[in-house]
Amino acid sequence: MKIGVFSVSMPEYGIEETVKILNELGYDGVEWRVGEPAPERKPDNYTYENRYWTYNKSTLDIAEISEIAGDVKKICDRHGIETYFLTTYLTPWDTESIEKVMKAANINGCGNIRVFTPNYDGTENYRALFNRVAEQTKIIEKMAKEHNVKVCYEIHMKNIIPSASAAYRLVSNFDPNYIGVIFDPGNMVHEGFENYRLGIELLGDYLAHVHVKNAIWEMTGKDGHGSDIWEPRWTSLKKGYADLKRLCGDLKTAGYNGFLSVEDFSNEQETYEKLKSNLEYLRAISR
Repeated sequence: MKIGVFSVSMPEYGIEETVKILNELGYDGVEWRVGEPAPERKPDNYTYENRYWTYNKSTLDIAEISEIAGDVKKICDRHGIETYFLTTYLTPWDTESIEKVMKAANINGCGNIRVFTPNYDGTENYRALFNRVAEQTKIIEKMAKEHNVKVCYEIHMKNIIPSASAAYRLVSNFDPNYIGVIFDPGNMVHEGFENYRLGIELLGDYLAHVHVKNAIWEMTGKDGHGSDIWEPRWTSLKKGYADLKRLCGDLKTAGYNGFLSVEDFSNEQETYEKLKSNLEYLRAISR
């Protein structure tokens, strides 16, 4: 297995600096965050804990993704870092922007992009929402074939595929060469946990990619009836409920040889030291 970093977890660094650091530390590749670029100044709602989403310099501007894709490839090639994913926050209905990212993936030499399935909040019947996404995925699959890229949906809490089983139900009628799934054990601490090996075997060829992060549940108070209130919190790779060593073993058993992509939202170490220690840890448990 190869080890890379999802650039969302390197918010302090610009594009070229991100690539240089990954090369310096010995990572194999980068998964680029594609979205709105960091504003010129820190926003009013900026905190150190939410810097990943509010002030992230390691982001490819989606408005200019086609124009900058070639230059980003040159930077990565110069430093020996592979781009293995362009990861967006687009929904399946954002077809114009999705196609733009597909074209950028071809320019960049990257065969995979992420598209987000919608959240489930109870305002629309789950089956109706699920079926709408499945119908739209027919259009996405056709686009993916035309551009020879794979579009991947992520196992993610609060959306319509929080588990491997739900993800498989969505993608199973499509060609795994063009529609895939991002496996995320950290998200599954929040919602959707299933036995890792079960999920990996179920997904089979649809398993395109693995995000690596971790989380715990903390008691934050009591409700009006005296019952404990528990909420999930991000934590370091070694401390959370996700059994990453077991995950790596199950991936090896399944013959997975793709990327483990670090998406660490913990704040106990500065980013550089966190990147260094995470690589050492993942190298050790994935051998």
